[in-house]
Amino acid sequence: MPEGWEWDDTLFLGSAPYYRRGRLPYAPGLAELLAEVLTLDGRGRLLDVGCGPGTLALSLARLFSEVVGVDPDSGMIAEAGQQADEAGVARKTRWVQVRAEELPAGLGTFTVATFGQSFHWMDRDLVAATVRSMLRPAGGALVHISDLKTETRAVDGLPYPGVPYAAINDLVGQYLGPVRRAGRGVLRYGTPSGEAAVLGRAGFSGPERYVVPGGQALERSCDEVVALVFSTSSSAPHLFGTRRDDFEADLGRLLRETSRAGRFSERQPSTEVFIWRNPSAH
Repeated sequence: MPEGWEWDDTLFLGSAPYYRRGRLPYAPGLAELLAEVLTLDGRGRLLDVGCGPGTLALSLARLFSEVVGVDPDSGMIAEAGQQADEAGVARKTRWVQVRAEELPAGLGTFTVATFGQSFHWMDRDLVAATVRSMLRPAGGALVHISDLKTETRAVDGLPYPGVPYAAINDLVGQYLGPVRRAGRGVLRYGTPSGEAAVLGRAGFSGPERYVVPGGQALERSCDEVVALVFSTSSSAPHLFGTRRDDFEADLGRLLRETSRAGRFSERQPSTEVFIWRNPSAH
């Protein structure tokens, strides 16, 4: 859990409806990679911890007979259920509003547990040990998934300007202050890293590292960029209070000034995957 910060239930308050339009998917080929490396054949159970609106879990649903997503945010759980209905997989998915620290919550044993850019919000030592106890011994795997942070995704040669991320961050800072907001608190020291040490202490073996390549050219609208901003914890809608409309108007002006066409070019991020194995019975 981030140093000097305590979780509260407003961390992603109001952000769930913006995920679908705002967030980019993981790189194409992620499900195929996991199917090959973990020998997934449509059987077994998946636990997605910090599932949000089901983005990762639903993209992997065809690889398992049952998928369980857990998240403390009621809006995220409702959105995940709706998207599962639309995807035609509601019968094989279950969405549980619970904090990762409250697991195992009677959910049973799983073949694979995934964390899609969520682990840093948790009491990592507690959650890692608990999740290991929920995985099938000598065969279960924990999979940590994130965008590859070390690549440069230049938009040279693409038809529209890039999304003005630096200017957007400056605008958010003008409204919310210079220190990153997170729920009712602030992240003075950022979010923690060092997952390898945490998972090693919990008894996992590994990791095995894979990169699913991105780089595909994407086109984004102003509405999609606004949705991206409101989908993040640091600029969740509730943080702006009575100034939300003013912020959204200023953000719209910034985007229109950057691109008269109201379109932006971007490249799909690559996806970094770390697989940790559960080596033995407990």
